[in-house]
Amino acid sequence: MRTICPECQTQAPVGVICPECMNAERKNRTPAQKKAQRRWGGRSGSTMAIAGSGKPIVTYALLAVTSFIGLLQLIPGIGAQITDQLLFAAPYLYPQLSPFPFEPWRLLTAMFVHGNFIHLALNMLALWMLGQSVEPMLGRARFLALYLISGLGGSVMVACLAPNTATVGASGAIFGLMAALLIVGRHIGANVTGLLVILGINFALGFFIGGVAWQAHLGGAIVGALVALIYTRTKRRDQRTWQIVLLAALIVLLIVVVAFVPPLLILS
Repeated sequence: MRTICPECQTQAPVGVICPECMNAERKNRTPAQKKAQRRWGGRSGSTMAIAGSGKPIVTYALLAVTSFIGLLQLIPGIGAQITDQLLFAAPYLYPQLSPFPFEPWRLLTAMFVHGNFIHLALNMLALWMLGQSVEPMLGRARFLALYLISGLGGSVMVACLAPNTATVGASGAIFGLMAALLIVGRHIGANVTGLLVILGINFALGFFIGGVAWQAHLGGAIVGALVALIYTRTKRRDQRTWQIVLLAALIVLLIVVVAFVPPLLILS
């Protein structure tokens, strides 16, 4: 063991590191890691660093809120009422075509309720695993936007492809995270074959397991990929306004689609 003077200490996530160790660490980086540092980790000029730091606070918050609601759903008598108040079904968007009141917030609240404990546990495990990687990479605000917009996309797809079906669960948002990780990984040159296989297998399982809303999976994955594409194309500081504008345009597009497409299907 050697000592190191205060002037040579460099702060690292796990403490301090000496210049020799830091140089060795840099030499041992893979080509994908070097490319990721160039594209996502720049700190100078006009490049905006998407990569964040610290604990995935938003992931933990989403886990806490969703798990708390899921546990409330397990309480006899109360659980059914919570599910009924937060689930999503297309008729809640079109009171002129159905006996249900107009409750558009269900497009998002459905992400926080689940069908049973296993459904909740699997989604929360996936959120915890993905959030550990995606949130530090994108930053907290972008991660939260990705999660919510992907969940919205899942509900919109359910409304379009299965307008008479009620749905619950965070699966649309989870598939959005997987698709975004795939897009960003491909953008930095990482090997995404394994992730692509996992995404494909999980999507295919939706066709063989009863009661699974594969429409939400499809919508979440498509919208998550679109959000990731926006992030990869507007990562510089001088493109921040364009990033917000494009995300807002995507949300407006989803609202327009869900406002006009499902009513035509319901009437038909």
